[in-house]
Amino acid sequence: MSKIYNNVINAIGNTPLIKLQTASELTNCTIYGKAEFLNPGGSIKDRAALAIISEAEKKNMLKDKGIIIEGTAGNTGIGLTLIGKAKGYKTIIVMPETQTPEKIDTLKSMGADVRLVAAKPYKDPNNFVKLSRKIAEEMSANTNQSVLWANQFDNNANYLGHYNTTGQEIWSQTKGDLDGFVCSSGTGGTIAGVSKALKEKNNKIKIYLSDPKGSALHNFIKNKELIVEGSSITEGIGSSRITSNFKEALIDDSFSIDDNEAMNILYDLMSKEGLYLGTSSGINVAGAIRLAKELGEGKTIVTVLCDKSDRYHSKIFNKKFLLEKKLPIPPWL
Repeated sequence: MSKIYNNVINAIGNTPLIKLQTASELTNCTIYGKAEFLNPGGSIKDRAALAIISEAEKKNMLKDKGIIIEGTAGNTGIGLTLIGKAKGYKTIIVMPETQTPEKIDTLKSMGADVRLVAAKPYKDPNNFVKLSRKIAEEMSANTNQSVLWANQFDNNANYLGHYNTTGQEIWSQTKGDLDGFVCSSGTGGTIAGVSKALKEKNNKIKIYLSDPKGSALHNFIKNKELIVEGSSITEGIGSSRITSNFKEALIDDSFSIDDNEAMNILYDLMSKEGLYLGTSSGINVAGAIRLAKELGEGKTIVTVLCDKSDRYHSKIFNKKFLLEKKLPIPPWL
């Protein structure tokens, strides 16, 4: 039965699980993808945005006509802007200029104040996250309006939002018949919240990180060292540090996934199943296939389908770019 919502915010969450046919057949397991691209803002980051804003409102940190400031690769900014528009808040979004023009254009068209900055590592004072905090502090000191620095990486409202919603939904949708959950990490919110929710229900459920090359998290899980190896074209996932949200994750093990493996899976999902997904979903499904093979036949695995391919057309359907990066090219290009 279809639902009626009072506003767009109420449509966030309660996304379906979609059985991934090719991955399931390949492994003789049941592999589901949680269809987070169906959220109103088009990604799983709507959940984090809502959790952060709701918590700020409860604490009276965000009031009528307030300003939300965040450093983001794009999707959290879109979620914050969408919710901000529905609630009467202004958003200032600080983004690395290396992110796809599709996400930048989406934010601008939504009316966000987008500030593009050079891509710098977290240790650099001009890193986009640190610059967003600086803007928030300066604005807070010079205005009577409430100013919220969303701080998605280290604001634990992020993972608690996933604990209260995403994790509970997965348990309910699978009726507890679940052997493993695997996903990548950007802020750490999803894997922390879902892992806590599922492990609380059944500690035998295996939680695996699916980490792109160029991230230090795989080596941290394996060897407790933050060592970066390789690089990736993915956006919004991977990290060179342990965030406050990631610290809360209950992770059993990790896979390191390269772009070739992820892109081949993405193009398979497009051509065989009509699922046009973003780059992080390729990393996630690759991890789900590996986990299914590791756990053995007959198991049930859940991963996350974070967003759609339309936010990455300039990369994943750009033949020149793919050739330069020595990546697979979809056969229809």
